[in-house]
Amino acid sequence: MHDTPPTTLSESPEDPFSIHQSASAVVDRRGRVVAWSEQATKLLGYRADEVLGRPVREVLIDSGDESVIAEATHACLREGGWFGVLPVLHRAGDRVYVGFRARCVQRLDSSVEWLLVGSRAEDVIQWEIDRGVLDGLFSRSPVGVVVLGPDLRVLRMNRAVARFGGLPPEAYRGRRAGEFLLGADADLAEEKLRSVLETGRPVIFAEQPARLLSDTRKELFISISAFRMEDPSGRVLGVTEIVEDVTDRHRARRRLALLNEAGARIGSTLDVATTARELAESAVPELADALSVDLLEPVTHGEEPAPDATGPLRRMAVRSVRPDGQKLMYPVGHLFDFPDRTAPARCLAERRPVLEATLDPDSGWFAADPARTEKALAMGVHSLIVVPLTARGVILGLVCLWRSQRPEPFEEDDLALAEEFAARAAVCIDNARRYTQQHQAAEALQRSLLPSEVPEHPAVETAHRYLPAQASAGVGGDWFDVIPLSGLRVALVVGDVVGHGMHASATMGRMRAAVRTLAHLDLAPDEVLARLDDLVDQLATEQQQIDANMPQILGATCLYAIYDPVSRHCAMARAGHPPPTVLGPDCQVRPLDLPAGPPLGLGGLPFETAELELEEGSLIALYSDGLLLADQRDVDQGLALLRTALAGPAQSLEHTCKAVEDAMLPDRSADDVTLLLGRTRVLAVDQVATWELSAEATAAARARALVTDRLTEWGLEECAFATELIVSELVTNAYRYAGGPVVLRLIRDGQLICEVSDSSSTSPHLRQASSTDEGGRGLFLVAQLAERWGTRYGRNSKTIWAEQPLPEPPAETND
Repeated sequence: MHDTPPTTLSESPEDPFSIHQSASAVVDRRGRVVAWSEQATKLLGYRADEVLGRPVREVLIDSGDESVIAEATHACLREGGWFGVLPVLHRAGDRVYVGFRARCVQRLDSSVEWLLVGSRAEDVIQWEIDRGVLDGLFSRSPVGVVVLGPDLRVLRMNRAVARFGGLPPEAYRGRRAGEFLLGADADLAEEKLRSVLETGRPVIFAEQPARLLSDTRKELFISISAFRMEDPSGRVLGVTEIVEDVTDRHRARRRLALLNEAGARIGSTLDVATTARELAESAVPELADALSVDLLEPVTHGEEPAPDATGPLRRMAVRSVRPDGQKLMYPVGHLFDFPDRTAPARCLAERRPVLEATLDPDSGWFAADPARTEKALAMGVHSLIVVPLTARGVILGLVCLWRSQRPEPFEEDDLALAEEFAARAAVCIDNARRYTQQHQAAEALQRSLLPSEVPEHPAVETAHRYLPAQASAGVGGDWFDVIPLSGLRVALVVGDVVGHGMHASATMGRMRAAVRTLAHLDLAPDEVLARLDDLVDQLATEQQQIDANMPQILGATCLYAIYDPVSRHCAMARAGHPPPTVLGPDCQVRPLDLPAGPPLGLGGLPFETAELELEEGSLIALYSDGLLLADQRDVDQGLALLRTALAGPAQSLEHTCKAVEDAMLPDRSADDVTLLLGRTRVLAVDQVATWELSAEATAAARARALVTDRLTEWGLEECAFATELIVSELVTNAYRYAGGPVVLRLIRDGQLICEVSDSSSTSPHLRQASSTDEGGRGLFLVAQLAERWGTRYGRNSKTIWAEQPLPEPPAETND
């Protein structure tokens, strides 16, 4: 074998046909074995002296396999070499399959011999598989493979990676990542590979951006898996990197995350403006660099727009990654129409989304507003998506998305994502719109049931505040009222129906009407509350009988107070309502012993009236619990804060109301808030005249004389005749039916009031006297002469009163 030069058939140490590792033999042109290696002995069992000089067919070939051997020999002669698997005889007599590679070798004397290199068939098959896999990775694999040296320069790259940059694989050989990737992306990739090179710890599926220097506008995300290469001695040869384009997967994951975030963020409240702002915050900067939300004008008021409406639109939200970009856009609240031939105008007209990957310089923007358009282009605006906000088949508005900072234009996938955003937002905006419509209707109903203005009253100066709850809570059942009573007295009322919504407002209206009716009966505060309690019970029973599924009346609270400016007497009672706060003229809080009483609707429990005298200029404050408990305060904290605000300096009651509002309601409360302030007045002594008359037949005549004298003193002689008749009839009735002393009182303040009180509890009533009756016409005469008349009852007395208008003062004349 020494004169047959060794031939290396493979550079790879793993090659099963390597001369250094495989069995080898040399056959001359006559088919005799002329060389035999030790590996051949190990493979087939023959020693060299047993085969050298003998024909191959005689030693190694079974007679049944001669045709196969002949075919392989012909192929070898024809092509100058051959590779394949052949059956040969083992020294033990067994047939074994051996992988052969045959090659023609020319000796120095020009003779020809054949070098046979063999290995076990299974090793050959594995080697071919490995070689096929390696060849496939670099020529046909859809997954990118990059082999880098210790200096992280590319040694070899397959076609899957090379096509990212549009160059052949050979063009990248010897280059580092920074020579074809954008700086930050290249640094990130090399940091990962250097860690693998230094530590030997592989990287698995690490995702990162990989923008190419050749096209920085193209978005590219890759997944990297890398391992360190070493030879059998442990010497580091470099790093192999498996690269996969995961841009689509990254975008899908990003879109899903954006949609999840948008679903959680958009529609957190039932407020149209808030929903529009949430949409803008969800899409910028993740999807767009700037965004605007514009709604058709009726939508902003809770109304449904016309099916063919295209404007005007109200700007509801704007957002931009650049502050100067936001300044360039129309501000929130601006009312406008989009110019013709623009993408938003087409979107509204055609009821479909519009994608302008590259802005058209000939569009209507330039004709309508060239200065603004030029500024937008100078800022880099280059791509636009317009999506309609559609719910239940009705267009509510549209969303415009712009790109200026991100170089890649909008694509169809971005349009699909924008449509998803808009669809979710449109449903939320429509829900908010419909809720706004219902809430406004409920508020309108509630405000129509409350006094719009409190008229001036001689007994008290008043001021009030009613603040509805947050829209999300719904309208409540708070109410207040100032009710004029007979004798210049006044009733101050604050109440609260439990619950929120239209049902609570409707119940509140019925309660307020009932209180006004009961007040005009001149009942005491505890009696008014007792009858209200019966009413709430009756309403709940009626409602249960009509529809058991309707929201039930859970009860109500109320505070009812009566103040008399003549006696300075104040009587009040409460049914589960917060007590009033009373401050004297010195702004010191007056303690009140006012029993709480049960809430209305419990039934069967009594109410108590507390009485006190108030100095002139005292301040009485009635309020609902929403004022005290706002901002998560407890009752004691609320009372302390209220007393401090009431005691502060103020020019008027309106200023005091404002001070209370500022101190106690920094934000809109979750419950309705009602505040009613009254500053007491006292009638002057010369405006009231009171006489006690004995129960005798001359009482009526004496009453007429007293009244005539006092009216003359007041300069009201014109009222003397009617007043004498009224007093005469009332005193006569008292003398006839009461049988005790009679109290006569005249009050002058804007009107003339005549009151006759006696100890009887008999209720007078107006009747039609017949022509033969001698009496029964007294109250009829009173009713004809007076503007108003009525009866009220005290603890041990009753009072009949009549009111007359005062004559107009004579007009001043110029001499």
